[in-house]
Amino acid sequence: MDLLRFITAGSVDDGKSTLIGRLLYDSKSILADQLEAIERATKGRDDGTVDLALLTDGLRSEREQGITIDVAYRYFQTTARKFIIVDAPGHIQYTRNMVTGASNCQLAVVLVDARHGVVEQTRRHSLIASMLGIPHLVVAVNKMDLVGYSQDVFSDICIQYAELAKKLNAKDITFIPMSALNGDNVVDKSANMPWYEGPALLSHLETVELSNDINLTLGRLPVQYVIRPQTTELHDYRGYAGKINSGTFRVGDAVTVLPSGQTSTISRIEQNEQDIDEAVATQSVILHLADDIDISRGDLIVTADNQPTVSQNVEGMLCWMDSKELKVGSKYVLQVGTARTRCSVREIPYQLNIETYEHIEGVESLSLNALARVVLRTAQPIAFDPYIQNRFNGGAILIDETSNVTVGAVMLEGEA
Repeated sequence: MDLLRFITAGSVDDGKSTLIGRLLYDSKSILADQLEAIERATKGRDDGTVDLALLTDGLRSEREQGITIDVAYRYFQTTARKFIIVDAPGHIQYTRNMVTGASNCQLAVVLVDARHGVVEQTRRHSLIASMLGIPHLVVAVNKMDLVGYSQDVFSDICIQYAELAKKLNAKDITFIPMSALNGDNVVDKSANMPWYEGPALLSHLETVELSNDINLTLGRLPVQYVIRPQTTELHDYRGYAGKINSGTFRVGDAVTVLPSGQTSTISRIEQNEQDIDEAVATQSVILHLADDIDISRGDLIVTADNQPTVSQNVEGMLCWMDSKELKVGSKYVLQVGTARTRCSVREIPYQLNIETYEHIEGVESLSLNALARVVLRTAQPIAFDPYIQNRFNGGAILIDETSNVTVGAVMLEGEA
């Protein structure tokens, strides 16, 4: 069964948590004890309704403030598909939380309050979704009940967002009018908006095409572990284990090991202790090569006919995630896949204004949640693809050498 990982994002009070609660509640994905707990928590509400937002706002501090602070994850499934929901915070100071939550998502639901239309947070979250290369975008125009389920209001917001989308790398955008509070167009089609001919949100989530999101062309396997049992039965056994992050590998394929550039052919592919002839992206396998060459964790095995960039000078877009400023000349550890190497920040060509998408030049340092283009110099060559072509071999993180804390997320774009 397919798995769809999607993120919900929007301004504070746009109804993200209520939408997720409604999705779980109406799809009958709530356990009995969970339902009893939120019924007890909202027993004193004047209107006698259940606060479905509490299904995701699990922390007491969040409930007291009425906002979602950290990224919350929920799991459910229907007969058509399994789902992982990522609920991202709405405040500007939690931009890094959204980047973290959205990095592996295939779809983003950006909520827009029907009363307010496209606002600053809409632009920010849409930009981040675009930067992260999320293939599918749903613009959920929520709280339609508060504008009388007006088709004109919905159409105006669609026009506003279409202008915004021209500046983004957004390929698949779906607009859905809804009321998460009342359940309109969340799980079931709404009788209150007969003018809307599209699907309800859940129906769209169940049917959105995911097969084209996996890159089956660029064969990439980051080596996680070199397996050498050295037992009597397996005296000469040597396998290279890892998860294929893109492409296809077949027995007999010519491959190159990077960054060393050594070449060989695949003599055998193992999965679950069985030999297979072919392995594709997302599968965890063990590759055996015809030649006994020096390979270790952090190396990248690639198909010889379509190789990535190998360089010590790289550039890309960075989301800075640390309270301590990043400065030109600062040194960190850069990790791409399983490969790690020390690096220094050579240049910050520009910082991105998240509200206007304008470039701010002459920047020498970055503060928490800043988005900027950076140039890095690495101690060892790294092998990568442009993020827009291959998210899973173009995404990297910066790690503080002292604390070992992840301080930045980088979308690599090319050789500097």
